[in-house]
Amino acid sequence: MKSIISASILSADFSNLADQIHQAEDAGVDWIHVDVMDGRFVPNITMGPFIVETCKRITRLPLDVHLMIEKPELHLKSFADAGANHITVQVEACTHLHRTLGVIRELGCLSGVALNPATSETTLPYILELADLILVMTVNPGFSGQVFYPEMVDKIARVHGMLSDVHSKAYLQVDGGINEQTIRLAQAAGANTFVAATAIFVHPDGIAAGVKTLRNCLED
Repeated sequence: MKSIISASILSADFSNLADQIHQAEDAGVDWIHVDVMDGRFVPNITMGPFIVETCKRITRLPLDVHLMIEKPELHLKSFADAGANHITVQVEACTHLHRTLGVIRELGCLSGVALNPATSETTLPYILELADLILVMTVNPGFSGQVFYPEMVDKIARVHGMLSDVHSKAYLQVDGGINEQTIRLAQAAGANTFVAATAIFVHPDGIAAGVKTLRNCLED
């Protein structure tokens, strides 16, 4: 599977959002990542369906929407209608995860499951057949610019093993502290999809340089 770079607009300059996304697109990112936070599941408050709808008008790239919110099942249709291509929910926030993943697929989106750093991957075998994407959080969610937790490398490898055992074609995504050093570690452990925010949108030499730096670190 080709390595995927998903550019998180959490670190973008929202006064120039269209230009920032176009620069990332022109630089070769594969997806645009939208971090949705409610101030309850995580301490920060960020974006809602309106931003997804705005991004849909800006780019033709797939919109990779991560719901870090309580009761995500109440908002799935709103994000799908706004233009989300993938919807990822946190396992910790879903009382009925099977049902939630099924609804995401019924809405025409790829279904994703995210695990916080302290959440065991042992929940995954029960829902792998319903998941198109598994996201291993490599920081505690809520803010961009955090430092990658090195102990998550072994967790990525274990999740990769689970996917391989059942011949799953699900994307294995990582998010949190991804830069030119940690992206190599994550790929070596089995990840194939990488969310980056500050490494792209706050790169000292610009967005294109940030994307090129990450891409050059990947072995495809």
